[in-house]
Amino acid sequence: MSDETEPAPLITNPLAGISRECLLDQVTKFSESHGLAKYLSIMRKGALVAQNPTAFEAIQEPEALDEDEIKALRDEAEYKWRVPWLLYLTIITCSIGAAVQGWDQEGSNGANLTFPAQFGIGGDTDHDVLLVGLINSAPYIGSALIGCWLSDPLNCHFGRRGTIFVSALFCLLTPIGGALTQNWQQLLITRILLGVGMGIKASTVPIFAAENSPAAIRGALVMSWQLWTAFGIFLGCSANLAVGQMGRIAWRLQIGSAFIPAIPLTLLILFWRYRDAMESLLRLRNHPIQAARDLYAIHAQVEIEDEAIGVSTFVKRLVQLFAIPRVRRATLASFVVMIGQQMCGINLIAFYSSTIFKDAGTSDFNALLASWGFGLVNFIFAWPAIWTIDTFGRRSLLLFTFPNMAWSLLAAGLCTLIPKSDGAHVGLVALFVYVFATFYSPGEGPVPYTYSAEVFPLSHREVGMSWAVATCLFWAAVLSITFPKILAATGALGAFCLYAGFNVTAFVMIFLWMPETKQRTLEELDYVFAVPTNVFIKYNFTKVIPWWFRRYILWQGDAILKPLYHFDDDVTSGPPSIAMEDYPTEVSDTGATVDSRDHATTPEAPTSAVATGADVITIFSQAEREAAAVLPTCLLNK
Repeated sequence: MSDETEPAPLITNPLAGISRECLLDQVTKFSESHGLAKYLSIMRKGALVAQNPTAFEAIQEPEALDEDEIKALRDEAEYKWRVPWLLYLTIITCSIGAAVQGWDQEGSNGANLTFPAQFGIGGDTDHDVLLVGLINSAPYIGSALIGCWLSDPLNCHFGRRGTIFVSALFCLLTPIGGALTQNWQQLLITRILLGVGMGIKASTVPIFAAENSPAAIRGALVMSWQLWTAFGIFLGCSANLAVGQMGRIAWRLQIGSAFIPAIPLTLLILFWRYRDAMESLLRLRNHPIQAARDLYAIHAQVEIEDEAIGVSTFVKRLVQLFAIPRVRRATLASFVVMIGQQMCGINLIAFYSSTIFKDAGTSDFNALLASWGFGLVNFIFAWPAIWTIDTFGRRSLLLFTFPNMAWSLLAAGLCTLIPKSDGAHVGLVALFVYVFATFYSPGEGPVPYTYSAEVFPLSHREVGMSWAVATCLFWAAVLSITFPKILAATGALGAFCLYAGFNVTAFVMIFLWMPETKQRTLEELDYVFAVPTNVFIKYNFTKVIPWWFRRYILWQGDAILKPLYHFDDDVTSGPPSIAMEDYPTEVSDTGATVDSRDHATTPEAPTSAVATGADVITIFSQAEREAAAVLPTCLLNK
């Protein structure tokens, strides 16, 4: 798709260039027409701050900020974790739903030991093995094929809160239905319906968290989704142990208990109402000046985006995921990080660890106990990601943890060669499974949902997140269906070795196609994803690999990695510069070269971009045009 045909309107700070008198007049009309007349004074101040976020101390009378307002804006940058408790509670409330997913995974893990025999599908035939895999994967099938794709229309009609409530109802009722089923067909249906709720929830909650989180701690707040998933896995393991010796009803209690975390989610969403947008922001911000700034910035951004996009349908937005270069690169990156979560092997542990430990020669109870240990390790080591995800970054975490997950799975597989009569057999297998969990939990555990929730522009955020989650859960379904057959055909050794190889493959994919996003506002990410894919790959091969070899193999402490792009420290000097260092790029049809060492800039750009507490972002990046100044058209469309 050529640059001439793709929609790329210039959208940065929508308030830049408006005169003070005109802006204040617009604020007055906006406040009066939306029932905000009592907030008019603070709204006028907030709009001036939104127009020039770095010059708030220079605002002149009569809208000059007082000392408390100036201090609040200064503290916002200096004390990044000092946000209202209600913001934390909002994100935690919604993320509780992730515990349903984790708990259900472990409920199925324990139930796999008994329910197949009761439903007459506990044999070793292909029919029985595939049916057990299908039932285990049913929530993922429901999510990938139905739930994720309902997220966009539900968000359009009911908003974030209403959509989360709909998903909570599914997650509340379907586990109870699963516990009451009388045959495998009924169990399959209830688990598909559970997946519908899981898909809606997983496609909405991370977006909601990302939109409400400051850039400096966005990763940590959004990763609460994974933290609650890990907590749900731990609780599910604990429930399996608690009811694992209750005979024929044990599997029903293990599956049915997954409804428990959906109770607080449903009640809090149902009874926790907001009066209007301003009241919401007043409760989610430390000071009214921040709420006024964010509300008017949101209003201005939405107006200009509506004008730029025009009429947009779900199908059109879906097609644009692959048609618009900036969005396509985000689609590719989210695909890589999401499918990597399935390739790493976490779901073979979450769903089948009890089966693997039992095959290793231990009793049913000891298998559940070993699985409980996995759940505990997974939960404990998820906590460091709160700090590391915004310190080391998403990409760096994955590039570090994937090789370590590969060798730990390989070691676990090799330990299965120890004779079962040796007491070290089960212990060593469990040990390396736990080592695997210590690397998974702070890396590929929290990163995929955090990353996918932030990489898409506002206009494509719901459908983009739907794509990302559907990708993750579809392949989770495929692996869940096929793993029993793989285990039966290759044994534990072959299964572990296969997934060790998948980890290496995922490492290569992440290295090639996943840009870093840490501590960037959602608007700045438009510039990150404006860099053509082949330029990014070439940079990794010609700059990153040589630097890594010199730094960590030759131990040259003075080795320096030149950045592919950088953002100006002075936000008033213009938009971020894309510094594609040292890349003379040959144009295929003319043989001419373009020296992309030049910095791409746009002199007429507004002085700064709005980075509000809600991180309202641009929809199509100006950087696409900036890159066009130094790169041939054929490369921009890669």
